[in-house]
Parts: sequence; C-alpha cells; structure tokens
Amino acid sequence: MSRRVLLVSQPIVGENGIMTRTFQEWQTLVTKLLPIRGSGSPEGVIEAEENQHYYDINGVGGDVLYIKVQDDIGGDRTQGWKLA
Repeated sequence: MSRRVLLVSQPIVGENGIMTRTFQEWQTLVTKLLPIRGSGSPEGVIEAEENQHYYDINGVGGDVLYIKVQDDIGGDRTQGWKLA
C-alpha cells in the first residue's frame, strides 16, 4: 500500500455518505500504528507488519514489549518478533 497524505482540505466522506478512498487508506495506516495487547509471546501466533508493537499483559513485572523486527521469515508473517 502506498503512503498517502490526508490533507485538511480534503473531504473524509463523499456525497454518497461513504468514507473516501483516501480517508480509508489513512485510517488503515493509523490503525496499524496502534499497539497489540495479548497474553503470551506473539511469536508464531500474531501476524503483523514490521515495527508493530505487541504488549504481553501477563508479564511478571508489568507489560512485556515485543517489536516486530522482520516483516516475515520464510513467508510466515507471524515470525520475526523480538523482546524489547
């Protein structure tokens, strides 16, 4: 997906009441920036894009952060997480 810029002057909803394509693409990009929360390691379980963050909420001293450092390993997008 190409990176698009959402300008303030652009409408986010078309005349038909549906989100514009530019706004849909922007919303998808922003959503991917949100951290993922779950229990246990994401390795081999959670599919994500490179640089996404995952918080294991069951860490002994609090949440444990994992960062997706490789987009995929051998075509598997659930691989490539690193404990931060």
